[in-house]
Amino acid sequence: MKAIEKIVILGGGSAGWMTAAMLAKVFSKQLSITLIESPDIPTVGVGEATIPAIQAFNNVLGLDEHVFLKRTQGTYKLGIQFENWGQQGDSYQHAFGDIGRGLGITPFHHFWLKSNQSKTTQTLWDYSVNAIAANNNKFHPNPQIGKTPLAGLTYAYHFDAGKYAKLLQEFAIAQGVEYLSGTMESVKLDDNGLIKTLELSDEQTIKGDFFIDCSGSSARLIEQALGVKYQSYQHWLFCDRAIAVQTKPLKNTPPFTRSIAKDAGWQWQIPLQNRVGNGLVYSSQFMSAEQAEQQLLNSLETETITAPKHIKFTPGRREQQWFKNCLSIGLSSGFLEPLESTSLHLIQTSIARFIKLFPAHPDCELSAHAYNLQAKNEFEKIRDFIILHYAVNQKQSLFWQQCSTMTLPDSLQQRIALFKRTGTLSIQADELFSEVAWLQVLIGQGIRPQSYHPLARAISDSELDEFLSNITTIQQQYVTHLPTHEQYLQQFCSGSELAKGHL
Repeated sequence: MKAIEKIVILGGGSAGWMTAAMLAKVFSKQLSITLIESPDIPTVGVGEATIPAIQAFNNVLGLDEHVFLKRTQGTYKLGIQFENWGQQGDSYQHAFGDIGRGLGITPFHHFWLKSNQSKTTQTLWDYSVNAIAANNNKFHPNPQIGKTPLAGLTYAYHFDAGKYAKLLQEFAIAQGVEYLSGTMESVKLDDNGLIKTLELSDEQTIKGDFFIDCSGSSARLIEQALGVKYQSYQHWLFCDRAIAVQTKPLKNTPPFTRSIAKDAGWQWQIPLQNRVGNGLVYSSQFMSAEQAEQQLLNSLETETITAPKHIKFTPGRREQQWFKNCLSIGLSSGFLEPLESTSLHLIQTSIARFIKLFPAHPDCELSAHAYNLQAKNEFEKIRDFIILHYAVNQKQSLFWQQCSTMTLPDSLQQRIALFKRTGTLSIQADELFSEVAWLQVLIGQGIRPQSYHPLARAISDSELDEFLSNITTIQQQYVTHLPTHEQYLQQFCSGSELAKGHL
């Protein structure tokens, strides 16, 4: 069987253009790549918050960070602030980066737990430089705090997903990707069930060796043409609706995403330079679309500039994301609600996994099997992390009570039980969310371990006090001298030039 020479991508948006740009960059002249985008199908366009791994994706493409943020009206993100997820009025952060500094093989939080059990002490986030900077609206991309062993700020971005797709489109076309604007009418398969051609409404026939389905939740290739089924997670993740609306920019631009628990879901606030992305994720079982829209509109901080956009979704994943000579990426492959900003990251890891397992020929079952196994594991680990936010709560509404009483996946039950008993977290090396991420949500949602690691007992109380004090002193002094988030954006990343047509 001949080697793959031509790849056809169905669908644009973030998924399609991220895929096209990276494949064109990596494979250069080895592949012919065609992307087909329908002018009649709008993209969802609400994936505006990211996690730090997006830096690696942009770096491989060679995108300058400051130019990228100007072009996408982007801002920096130091983490997510969760409000009202425990008791009403509670707030905690999932801050990126390290918290404190471990000693030897013992993670930092065991020393914090020891101190916390013996006396009233500072919160876990008093030892996170990201949380301290976020609370003071400060930012600077130094990787290290001076000559100390403590890391500087770890960050991701907020940006306009539509503008990001446009930027990547320009990049991909410059790299030789063929762009077709057209609507697919039908798919033709060969005798082995492989996709042979795509038939467009203008009677064009597009041939390819391998096809990538970025057609969104309609899944035109992986489901409609090849019949691969979808596995729902809705028995754990009850939210199945979202409303998105854009508003005028905030007076001050915080370097973090806000996630605010509501009666039947949660509300997001994502600050960009030129506007704010807002939305409400909710369960249609507990709230009507009209009620949800009114709740969202009543809680906005600035004036709306777009009409509310209603979105339906089913949390879950494609049973086989790679089947025959077709790979699904983006919404066609599955969807995990945007609570931890993983949508664009899952696109990124799908592309990277495909490149690593790039098949010798179109119908390579062994490559597909390895890909699907890795993708399943990734989805389930992220799924568990998102379920954790809902399952551990003390709220009184029917939605939240059902969340707190549902039967959890065994993998999640075991992880929570281990932490409650010992303060230990068992995280596999290939998991997206680190021990520090799980720690913040568990502590933030009110779980306090019964004990801490025995090695933490080796340090005396006076030594522990000095150790903890040194960390907070260094971090707080460092943050004090940083510019504000707005100052840094204005100096290096302001989108005002874009509005004048200079970029």
